[in-house]
Amino acid sequence: MGRRRGVEMTRLRARRGDRGAAAVEFALVAPLLLMLVFGIISYGYMLSFRQAISQGAAEGVRAAAVAPQGADFAALAEAAVDEALSGYQGVECADAAVTCNITVDPCGSSAAYATVEIVYDYDARPLTPDLPGLGFVMPNTLRYQAKAEVSC
Repeated sequence: MGRRRGVEMTRLRARRGDRGAAAVEFALVAPLLLMLVFGIISYGYMLSFRQAISQGAAEGVRAAAVAPQGADFAALAEAAVDEALSGYQGVECADAAVTCNITVDPCGSSAAYATVEIVYDYDARPLTPDLPGLGFVMPNTLRYQAKAEVSC
């Protein structure tokens, strides 16, 4: 009986020595886990915005393509781009971080094309706060171009 009690006391002391080990392990792993989770969220949001830019350019050339003859193709395209990007607060063609290049070929004997290029300076105005270590993953600029034939 004495020996059994000694074994139990040894186990009890061993358990006391492990106390707090889970908290220490969590404290070591939590920052890495949080960085991974927030990195995935930031990158996903950037990809969503990239898709919005491509949709905006497509909507811009679509608006120019279906505009009636004699209309201001560039103004219609810019309005369509602004409408497509309206879901992202403050992002429009007039924004300093956004460059909207809208060109329409002059109407002549050959087919005229409207081209909409949207460039977003992601370094100047990131959509999410900078997280350490994400700078090498995020792009410097987001760019998309669309082209469609317009009826003159």
